[in-house]
Amino acid sequence: MMAADENEEMRSLELSGQVGFNSLPHQVVRKLVGQGFCFNILCVGETGIGKSTLINTLFNTTFENEEGDHYEQEVKLRSQTYELQEHTVKLKLTIVHTVGFGDQINKEESTKPILEYIEAQFEKYLEEELKIKRSLFNYNDTRIHICLYFIAPTGHTLKSLDLVTMKKLDSKVNIIPIIAKADIMSKSDLGNLKKKVMNELESYGVQLYQFPTEDEEVGEINSSLNARLPFAVVGSTEDIKIGNRMVKARSYPWGAVQVENEEHCDFVHLREMLLRVNMDDLREQTHSRHYELYRRCKLEEMGFKDTDPDSQSFSLQEMYEAKRKEFLKELQHREESMRQMFVNKVKETEAELKEKEKVLHERFEELKRMHQEEKRNLEEKRRELEEEMNAFNRRKVAAEALMGQALQGCSQPPLKKEKDKKN
Repeated sequence: MMAADENEEMRSLELSGQVGFNSLPHQVVRKLVGQGFCFNILCVGETGIGKSTLINTLFNTTFENEEGDHYEQEVKLRSQTYELQEHTVKLKLTIVHTVGFGDQINKEESTKPILEYIEAQFEKYLEEELKIKRSLFNYNDTRIHICLYFIAPTGHTLKSLDLVTMKKLDSKVNIIPIIAKADIMSKSDLGNLKKKVMNELESYGVQLYQFPTEDEEVGEINSSLNARLPFAVVGSTEDIKIGNRMVKARSYPWGAVQVENEEHCDFVHLREMLLRVNMDDLREQTHSRHYELYRRCKLEEMGFKDTDPDSQSFSLQEMYEAKRKEFLKELQHREESMRQMFVNKVKETEAELKEKEKVLHERFEELKRMHQEEKRNLEEKRRELEEEMNAFNRRKVAAEALMGQALQGCSQPPLKKEKDKKN
């Protein structure tokens, strides 16, 4: 019965009068306009390549931005959010700059902070989505919608850092390659560089954002924009008078490069693509493609999985219990491993202490033996000294006795002579 209901064709009916749900698109537009929109741009490129100038030119304003230098020890991401309004439409614009990108001698870790930042924004959105009490309606969405990748106008080819970075980012974010400061190259050199860039990206398997061509209203425009990749742009916030009108341009001794002149650069096409035609599609691609890929991988890591149409539906409670048992088992295993590691560490420490104690004991016995030997030597020397003192005293007594006898012998003859004289 259920299968019959599902396979039953949907019937179309005609209304006999006005109902009113044809105003639904107007209600949606009114609600969205009142709520406002958000758009997040990631600018990746070397220091001094013109990222800030191009962003200022795109939005026809001056954003606050600190000038970078070439002495950063690592790549840092600096985000700034602004509230913009054009007529009745409000836009919360977030611009993320990669400070110090490409300035290090060892560039192996240059891409890591960028990937971590993008995934951190996905993680924040997923955490909000999985909350019991979630608020996605007014959630501050910081997911990156577009990555403007700035290519240095060297005229040769892409750097290895550019290829590696774009390859790692293409599954995380919509990438649009841009040749910056295109006014320093001739048209022929610029055309050759565009072909080289696209050939290398294609051979390396880098997936760029492709403007949708299914919509009849914008399909023709987007087809022409796809053919212009990568965009060769010039940025400038300086107004210069050319003829009878003021235009944004860069002035040189030989003339001026007009930013909004299609013959001079692709700035107009970039703005057309980014802001006027495909902004909503960029937001949609970020959510439906890149975020969904991240979300699916994360949920699969957590143990969630979809079921096939022919298989039985799973119970969330059973999955939770199974995952809980698996987690507890893993926790017990880790606890046992840590306990065993602790026991081994204690045994190693005890062995080291015993070895040190043995060394100290041997040293003590050696010092004790040396002390006893030195003590014996001192006793021997003391005995020898006492014997020498006794011998000396004996010799002294004998000498004194001999001296006394000698003195007595010397005093007796004169007495005898005096007796003889008296007689």
